[in-house]
Amino acid sequence: MHPVVPPNRRCATNAPMQYWLMKSEPGDYSIDDLERDGTEHWDGIRNYQARNIMRDQMQVGDRVLFYHSNAKPPGVVGVAEIASGPYTDHSQFDPQAKYFDPKSDPQEPRWIMVDVKFVEKLPRMVSLPELRGCPELTDMVLLNRSRLSVQPVTQEQYAYILDRAREPADER
Repeated sequence: MHPVVPPNRRCATNAPMQYWLMKSEPGDYSIDDLERDGTEHWDGIRNYQARNIMRDQMQVGDRVLFYHSNAKPPGVVGVAEIASGPYTDHSQFDPQAKYFDPKSDPQEPRWIMVDVKFVEKLPRMVSLPELRGCPELTDMVLLNRSRLSVQPVTQEQYAYILDRAREPADER
């Protein structure tokens, strides 16, 4: 068993809900997979900025826009919730794992993960081209630093995207 990352100190402060966008390739793990599984660990993050967000900022109960990346088209397809604090990503120590990191030390793990819980599958995808066409979203991290796999979303952006997903396609 690998050491657990200490819980985030902000948990005790009743911090307001935060909002995130988390990307997954649908061939690896889709919103349908999360719906089937209910709750799953979000492993394989190997970017320091994304790791730091998960470790230092995410809180249990925060909401997540589930984004299918590397799809045609990519886009927001569902909603999830952060279901755990950060803990050690065990795949970094497994030489057979896709996300093995030979430089990671079990005494000072480099990579962490959180559990994510299914909330809902959206009535329709809000595609990346559609997001790019929304002036209300010009400051969204996804549209400016699109390679980051875990990223913050403002409450307004979150609400706007959910509203778009719930509109019939012909009302857009």
